[in-house]
Amino acid sequence: MFRKRFYYFIKVQYLGYRLHGWQKQPDVKTVEGLITKTLGWVMPEAKYKILGTSRTDAMVSAEESAFELFLENEPLENLEEFLELFNKNLPQDIRALSIEEVDEKFNIIQNSKTKEYAYLFSIGDKFHPFCAPFMANFQEDLDIEKMKEAANLFQGRHNFKNYCVRVSEKSTFEREMLRAELVENTLYKANFFPEKSYIFHIHAAGFLRHQVRLMMGSLVLVGRGELNLQDIADSLKPDCPQLQMDYIAPASGLILRNISFD
Repeated sequence: MFRKRFYYFIKVQYLGYRLHGWQKQPDVKTVEGLITKTLGWVMPEAKYKILGTSRTDAMVSAEESAFELFLENEPLENLEEFLELFNKNLPQDIRALSIEEVDEKFNIIQNSKTKEYAYLFSIGDKFHPFCAPFMANFQEDLDIEKMKEAANLFQGRHNFKNYCVRVSEKSTFEREMLRAELVENTLYKANFFPEKSYIFHIHAAGFLRHQVRLMMGSLVLVGRGELNLQDIADSLKPDCPQLQMDYIAPASGLILRNISFD
């Protein structure tokens, strides 16, 4: 019997603070696991599978991520009604933003073009506990101006072998950072946020494992005076293994802001 397959592109957003990342794992709550479980409630008779575009780590949030839904035999009759029902059954910290039908030529992995990350943090006094799901708190005086200079050094095409973990033979370390900038936070506001906070913006076509958090960690070390600007510049050269970065900034400050597609 011939089986027809239908393809849907679904954008989602989620708060990652209580979740163990995107990828489905046994015995812990993950974004993929909760989405798959919810689809089972919404479409109890359907045969389906999903494929996510980005595997975020535990406690990392996303303003805009996406997955592809592969549905066997029967198409969705009404996309808006499905989206409404899907959202009613998803947990409160996950929301579906949109759905559209695509064809078999669409590939959610290969078609993604740019990922935009933001790392939100504050320095100095300990922040209000309600801030914890959204930003990191470095309870020390960091040299923000030096950190801004260091962040700018990441922009452009460099070798990021010193900014990743679990290196494989297939890893491509030369990456182009389309934007790398540390600025005062004007995007995210709440009455319990500290008076002043900061965002490290980083945009690229793709990232290595823990790359953004290792980059942020190196900026903290610059702010402490443990690394200088020349150290950062040297660490981006392919022949500088002695500057392997090992301070991974906390996950809760990292937000996947956007993924653009071809």
